[in-house]
Amino acid sequence: MENVQNPETQAHHSSPPPPASPVIGLGDWLLTLIIMLIPLVNLIMLFVWGFGGGTNPSKANWAKASLILMLISLVLGILMFGAIVSLVTAFF
Repeated sequence: MENVQNPETQAHHSSPPPPASPVIGLGDWLLTLIIMLIPLVNLIMLFVWGFGGGTNPSKANWAKASLILMLISLVLGILMFGAIVSLVTAFF
């Protein structure tokens, strides 16, 4: 005997879908990108948008992805700087 459930009975036991978050408008994205042009403020705002409450989930995910890319860029920059310094010091 297989324990197969009827799809109709499964539908009654499933939780309702989460409410959809509102679409972020063009003006909000333009303001976001302008804020990202300001040094140091952009880093602070990425942390606020990424980990603060009340931010649209799409914007929070974008902020987290931007922070990850900044971290990867920083690590690669440090590695490249170290490689260039070691090459220059090897010739002198």
